[in-house]
Amino acid sequence: MLDFHLAEMYQVETRVLNQAVKRNIKRFPEDFMFQLTGKEFSNLMSQIVTSSWGGTRKLPYVFTEQGVAMLSGLLNSNVAIVANIRIMRAFVAVRQLILNPPVNEIKELQHKFKKFQEYIEDVFADYNDINEDTRLQLELINETLAELQVKNKELCKPRNPIGYTAPQYKQ
Repeated sequence: MLDFHLAEMYQVETRVLNQAVKRNIKRFPEDFMFQLTGKEFSNLMSQIVTSSWGGTRKLPYVFTEQGVAMLSGLLNSNVAIVANIRIMRAFVAVRQLILNPPVNEIKELQHKFKKFQEYIEDVFADYNDINEDTRLQLELINETLAELQVKNKELCKPRNPIGYTAPQYKQ
């Protein structure tokens, strides 16, 4: 997402967002955030008919999913605070699920993941925060869970006994 879109979403000014990033630049490696080049920005703006970009002198920063999450911990707006709290709760819930797996791990995990996916989509629906990459990642997780369920069924099949059995003599 572009910095000015995130500023709008987190209800802060773009300059405030960028100042927070500059003060905490070590928290934003290249896979969390990068700055557009002039050519990239002009190509992007030529594809957007109506732009909310105000036309500042600096080229905008682009934030990945991890960068968006990191920003929620740095900014002091109510929206950013609520988003950060929800992210932390989601991490704790995932950790607890890993530490205390249910009896039927795969089905329960699929059920909880579906609920988690719906929750995330509901939370960010107003902000259009779930982009195509995120949706693809969620689909990959679903596919992996399905593969694990098939593998679990194969592992739970009864096996033929092995070893020697003594012959039974008739009297």
